[in-house]
Amino acid sequence: MQSTSHTILVVDDEPTILNTVQAYLEKEGYTVHTASDGPSALKASRAFRPHLIVLDIMLPGMDGLEVLQRLRQESDVYVLMLTARADETDKIVGLTVGADDYLTKPFSPRELVARVKAVMRRDRGAGLGEHTLAFANLRIEPGSRRVWKDDQLLDLTPIEFDLLYALARHRGRALSREQLIEQVWGYDYYGDERVVDVHIGRLRKKVENDPTKPTLVATVRGAGYRFEDQVT
Repeated sequence: MQSTSHTILVVDDEPTILNTVQAYLEKEGYTVHTASDGPSALKASRAFRPHLIVLDIMLPGMDGLEVLQRLRQESDVYVLMLTARADETDKIVGLTVGADDYLTKPFSPRELVARVKAVMRRDRGAGLGEHTLAFANLRIEPGSRRVWKDDQLLDLTPIEFDLLYALARHRGRALSREQLIEQVWGYDYYGDERVVDVHIGRLRKKVENDPTKPTLVATVRGAGYRFEDQVT
């Protein structure tokens, strides 16, 4: 198996799941660290600085949602949530807090590996070598993956940057949720298309003057989303 420099932290209080997921990921060449409770997860994240965290919601000491909230105060690491709950609310809350994807237990280890690979392909530097996109009050720099609003550098997560860049590259064109998933999450994404809506909502809070009345990232009823702005 070809080696990779990517590091993954797997957090779950069930030893069987930890061992199984670790074995599958290490077989693919990833460096894997594990933790079995919330406080240990935060400590391991700070120590190992993983590229991605597989994070269970139900954890002792501190649940996964609280761990995720604390992570988002200091890191934009990719997070794949694991949940044994069938309640859709838990999944939406996790995405709103800042998860990039989720899997419901029981899950196939092969499916988890496929999702991890999709994220890591996105992490390899999408947009490198592309020209800066300049608009009326927004500047997108693909090479450095930075976005400026007027003179302010925006703090975007990787998913938020990729969504904005995908929309801006097709300025004036409506992109469906499926098209955005293909460009941002990858063709082998298995999850719910509503993940797009959650991240668009978070993106608007950062790029729009009034997120309740978006003028940059517009909703196209029955179609998806469209980037609307004048090139400078």
